[in-house]
Amino acid sequence: MNPTGPGGGRVDGDGDWIGMELDITELANRLGLRTGTLDRWIRQGRIPVLRVNDRCMFKANALEQWARKHNLLFSTRQHDEAGTTRDETDPESLLQVMQRGGVFYGIPASDADDALAAAVRQVPDLSDSDRTALLDSLREREAMASTGIGNGVAIPHPRTPIEGSIDSPRIFTCFLEKPVHFSAVDDRPVFVLFLMLSPTVKIHLHLLSRLSFCVRNTDFVAFLQKQPDPDALFSRIAEFEQALEAAES
Repeated sequence: MNPTGPGGGRVDGDGDWIGMELDITELANRLGLRTGTLDRWIRQGRIPVLRVNDRCMFKANALEQWARKHNLLFSTRQHDEAGTTRDETDPESLLQVMQRGGVFYGIPASDADDALAAAVRQVPDLSDSDRTALLDSLREREAMASTGIGNGVAIPHPRTPIEGSIDSPRIFTCFLEKPVHFSAVDDRPVFVLFLMLSPTVKIHLHLLSRLSFCVRNTDFVAFLQKQPDPDALFSRIAEFEQALEAAES
């Protein structure tokens, strides 16, 4: 009998849809998810992955498409702090990383490129060459596909980890003076940018997953539109993380 696939589908005799096989812990790391969350989503048929014992089988391109649709990233390679092996340490909370980056208001920008340049100017302790390289990397990422995820929110980030320039992850919350066109998925202008800088892929995936969980909430987006002060923003982020921890436990 063929094994049952996600959502009740079955793998055909040639296993055509299976392109990769990983254990569940490694796959969770590459998606920036907790193992329990991934396991639950597989059982619920919410993700194109087949689990057989402790192994997960899937087609890489299908999983990449699914991840993009759900504002996640899927890394096809294993990474650690140096970008080659897995880091076993627990990543920091979203709250800690956002507090480290800070909140900025009234950022002037006439278009998406202006907004990116203005956000980069908020990053302290960068040399001129590092600042230029960061902006170029953000532009390169936007050229691939907009990081405007909808509802006036964008999460710009470089294509690859920032090596050497930063030693700890940071998210810079930048409220624009006025919304700008960002080629977002829903074509709505963007009013807030969360500039995300991470030293490793694993940390990036973890933070992107958590931040996406927050900004998919319509009440939270309405809250952001009021440009809350840092204390109020961080308090709400802490509430979301507590809810997420409870859901994943």
